[in-house]
Formats: sequence, C-alpha cells, structure tokens
Amino acid sequence: MFLGNFRVWSYLILANLFWAGNFIFGTYVVTEMTPLWISFARWSLALVLLLPIALYTEKLNWRSIKKEWLSLLVMGILGIIGYNLVLLTALEYTSATNAALVSALNPAIIVLFSFFLLREKLSKIQVIGVVSSIFGVVVILTKGNLAEFFLTRYNKGDLLMVFAVIIWTIYSIIGKRLKTPPITATAVSTFFSIVILCPFALIEGLEISKFSPMAIVGILYMAIFPCVGAFILWNIAVREIGVSKSGVSMNLIPVFTAVIAITVGGEITNVQIFGGLFVLLGVYLTTGLLDHRFKINKEYKQM
Repeated sequence: MFLGNFRVWSYLILANLFWAGNFIFGTYVVTEMTPLWISFARWSLALVLLLPIALYTEKLNWRSIKKEWLSLLVMGILGIIGYNLVLLTALEYTSATNAALVSALNPAIIVLFSFFLLREKLSKIQVIGVVSSIFGVVVILTKGNLAEFFLTRYNKGDLLMVFAVIIWTIYSIIGKRLKTPPITATAVSTFFSIVILCPFALIEGLEISKFSPMAIVGILYMAIFPCVGAFILWNIAVREIGVSKSGVSMNLIPVFTAVIAITVGGEITNVQIFGGLFVLLGVYLTTGLLDHRFKINKEYKQM
C-alpha cells in the first residue's frame, strides 16, 4: 500500500509540476495567440503523441471506447475545451494572483462534489490536510496579509475562474467512473475536442509568420508536458486514489510556479516559503500515508 501511494503521489507531483510550467509559458503565448488557437494548436500536437502511446501501451480497446464514447466526448468538451478556454479567457479580465487564488478552491470543490456524488470518505487527518494546503495557498497569494482574502473584489474574470474550477471537478469525476484505460481515454477525448475546435479555429484564422521563437517553444511545452504528461498522470491517479485526494495536490501548482520563477530570474520571499511548507504538509496529510503509519503502530501495540 505504501509503495502504491508513493507511486501515485509521484504521478500527481509531476502532473502539477507540468501544469505550473504551463502558467509560465502561457504568459508568453497568450500575447501572440487567442485562447481558441492556443487550445487547438497544443491539443492537435498532443494528439499526435497520445495516439501512438495509447496504441503501444493499451492496444486501444475499441469495445470500451464504443461503450463509453459519450462520456469521452463530454470529457473532451469539459476538460480539454471548456477548462482551457475559460481559464485563458479569465486571465484577460483578472490578475494572475486573483486567478490563482480562485483556482485554490479546486481541492475544496472536488472534495465537496466527491462527497455528494461519489460518496468518497476522508479521514480526520486528511481533512486537516485539505485545510492546511488551502491555508498555505492563501498565505502565498496574499503575501501573508490574510485579510486580503476577504477584501478581494471579484470581477468577471474571477467568476470565470470559479466556473473553470467547477468544470475541472466534473471532468475529474467523470474520469473516475470510466473503464476505458486512462491514456486511451485522454487520446479519444482529445480527438473529439479537436474535431469540435477545428471549424472555429479555421474561421478565426491565424498568422503563423508573427510567431516568436518563445511562442513556438511555449506551444511545444504545453503540448508535450501539461497536455500529454499531466493529463495521463492525473487520470491514472484519480482512478487509483479518488478525486478528492488527487484534488488537494493541485495546491502544489503555486509552489512549483514560484520555484520555476526563481530559475528564470525571479525571487522567492519568506512568506512564499512559509506558505509552501503548509501546502506540502497538507498534501502529505491527504496522501493517507500518516493514517497508514498510525494503523501500523496501532496494530503493532496490540500484538
């Protein structure tokens, strides 16, 4: 059980690291492409990678795909089209700080939906972990001025971010219930999303000659790591440990974003370190590893 949890949480850590890089590169790409074309371009490239991986590792179970095609279509509309378009559009109306603050609601909303829809249970220690990780994110985003959390004025972009969080939650819950292998599910849902996006992208048009080298690198990164790597790792983890436990790991994104920022010349403050420690503590508690140790100690004492 311990090794299984360690493996799954390693997947989640990598997935969130990839998504953190997505924010860094996204700030460059969004200045040269529309949200529609960013989504279409990155996922078209991602599909080229996903299909051979799915064919080689999972042999594409067509019977399973045919049986669950509607769920896979909905996943494509929600997680690939909806979430990305709403997120990128929100950034046009609100600051990155506000967007990150609202996205920190992800674990709480996932836990809430999972409790009512999937009847998932959390131990007391795991509940403390959720609270700890959210507190850490609030500390980071408010720079230690916790009162700002309640004084923030929410605008159109903030409301769109709330909508994006809800979209991601529903996407994750649907993914939890699927029988189709995770890589195949991601590939098929990506295919559906590209088919839907294609006519709109062609109508909008695109001038490739205006792209900078950084924009091209950004699209390649966003296609390979967040789209392919993170989505596959996330779906595997959700199926093995559930939506609510996986969801709390998303609070690692602000921490990883700060670390990446340092590597490209940014700075990290004591407040970010303090908040990051709470996030890491929260993620550790939510993994259930501490519950597992308490259980072993209890069984040992009873011997």
